[in-house]
Amino acid sequence: MQTPQFDLGMLLGTPDAMKNAVKQIPCEMLHPYHNHKFELYSGERLEDMVESIKENGVLSPIIVQPDGDTYEILIGHNRWNASKIAGLGSVPAIIKEGLTEEEAEMYVIESNVMQRGFENLRISEQAAAVALRHSEMFSQGKRNDILRELAVLENPSAEPDTATLNPVGSKLDTSESVGKEYGVSKGSVVRLIRINKLIDELKALVDSGDIAIRAGVELSFLSEDTQAVVAECAEDSKIDMKKAKMLRASADDEGNIKRYTVES
Repeated sequence: MQTPQFDLGMLLGTPDAMKNAVKQIPCEMLHPYHNHKFELYSGERLEDMVESIKENGVLSPIIVQPDGDTYEILIGHNRWNASKIAGLGSVPAIIKEGLTEEEAEMYVIESNVMQRGFENLRISEQAAAVALRHSEMFSQGKRNDILRELAVLENPSAEPDTATLNPVGSKLDTSESVGKEYGVSKGSVVRLIRINKLIDELKALVDSGDIAIRAGVELSFLSEDTQAVVAECAEDSKIDMKKAKMLRASADDEGNIKRYTVES
């Protein structure tokens, strides 16, 4: 089946309609987004995608941005991974040029939320989505542009629903509004924003359930250096809420604690 060609340039009002033309890019010239926070498919879900690609090819193009002589994947990490397993030499891609770091991050996070559903994300993935949405780096208009583009990629014939793009009105910079958007409480939003401040090693422990969310919130007030020491100690001793509160109480104004204090 031929890969559909989407005129996304016209969708976003770009004067150069060919800017978003689909191109075939060799798999070896692609690499994951540098701050990719989402777990790739595995098991049956990956196997199904590989079989589908073997039979039909990659039906929906991935989205990438130039990175020197290669391309960084923004959307389509699973399609790229499955294509390599299926033995494809290249994948169809739309090349985005001139994106800011914040815009690129929005493509990565919003696409994962749309494809998987917020409730199906790991705690650390939910935290990344909520923290980005809560920040003031994006205007609602810019986010709606990106969501419309993603909606067209998922279903080219569908007309995006404005209410879906902005379900709680134009003021979405508060914890309550973000919570309504993702179907969680205001308190959950605040906790997830704190979880996003943990280092990766501690986020992994929260995802696995070895550290409770509320204990993770307490640890998020520690400096990254101190968090690294805590993560080392967590390999031998479970960090419960009592210990997390003791650690936070022991930290100075910058969140630092002496290593021997953490270990004790």
